[in-house]
Amino acid sequence: MKKEQQIPSLESTYKSLDTEEFIDIHFYRPLGYKWALFFHRLGVTPNQITVASIILGIAAGICFYFQSLPINILGMFFLIWANSYDSADGQLARMTGQKSQLGRILDGACGDIWFITIYAAICLRLTGQWGIWIWIFAAITGFFHSKQASMADYYRNIHLLFLKGKSGSELSYSVTLKEEYEKTPWKGHFIYKLFDWFYLNYTIGQEQLSPKFQQMMHLIRTKYNGNAPDWFQKAFRTKSLPLMKYTNMLSFNTRIIALFISLFIDMPWLYFVFEMSVLNIMLAYMVGRHEKFCVEFSKELETND
Repeated sequence: MKKEQQIPSLESTYKSLDTEEFIDIHFYRPLGYKWALFFHRLGVTPNQITVASIILGIAAGICFYFQSLPINILGMFFLIWANSYDSADGQLARMTGQKSQLGRILDGACGDIWFITIYAAICLRLTGQWGIWIWIFAAITGFFHSKQASMADYYRNIHLLFLKGKSGSELSYSVTLKEEYEKTPWKGHFIYKLFDWFYLNYTIGQEQLSPKFQQMMHLIRTKYNGNAPDWFQKAFRTKSLPLMKYTNMLSFNTRIIALFISLFIDMPWLYFVFEMSVLNIMLAYMVGRHEKFCVEFSKELETND
C-alpha cells in the first residue's frame, strides 16, 4: 500500500516569524496556505499562481478608476484576492521546493504591475480635476514607492540571511548576477535575458542605497570567506529585528489600508500624499538605522579574529 504523502504544516511555509506581519500571520498566510494546497492538488505551479495574481491586481486597479464606491469595494476585494495568491505562490514554492530565479523576478514584478495599474487608474480618475499635475505627482510618488518596496524586500532578505543562512534567504549580489547575465546569450533566451537585466538593475539599485552594508559584506566575503562568525550573526539579528516592522509597513498591508481609506472618502490623491510623507519618513529612518549599525559591525569585524 502506497504511503500517504505528509502535508507540510502552515508554519513550515513561513519565511520566518521574525519577518511576518500580524495581518499576514492571521489572515494572508492561512488563506495562502489553503490556496497553495488546492493548487498543488491541481498541479498548478507557483509561477502560474503569480500570473493569476497579476491579472487580479490589474482588475483591482481598473475598478479604482470609477468614482463609484461599490465598484471600488469590488476592486478592494480583487486586490485582497491578488495578495492571497501572492502569498500562496511563495508558500507553494517553499512546500514543494519549486524555487527559481524566474519565480523570484516574477514575484517582484507582481506588485509593481498592480500598483502601476492602480496609479494609472487614479490618475485617469482625477485628470479632469487635476489635469497633468496628478500624473506628475503620481510619477514622483511611484519613484519613491519603488524605493520603499525595494529596500523593504532587501532588508528582509538580509535579516533572513543571518537568521536562516543562504538557503533561507533570497538576497542577491549584483556581481554574481552580472556574471550569470553575461554568460546567457540573447539568442534563444530573450525573455529570460530581459528579466535578468531588470533584476540585475533592481539589485544594483538596492546596493546603491546601502553602501555601508556593502562595505560590511565585502569584509565578510574577504576576511571570513563569506561565512560570518556566529557572534556576529546573533548580534546582527538583534539589531535588525526591530526594523522588520518597518519593512512590513513599507511592503503592502499599511499602504493598502491607506489606499482603501482614501477611496472610501473619495479622495484617492491622499494615498499619494501618505506615500510621499509617512512612508518616505519610514524609509529614511530604516535605511539610516541599518547603515549606522553596519558601520559599527564593520569596525568589530575588522578588529576580531
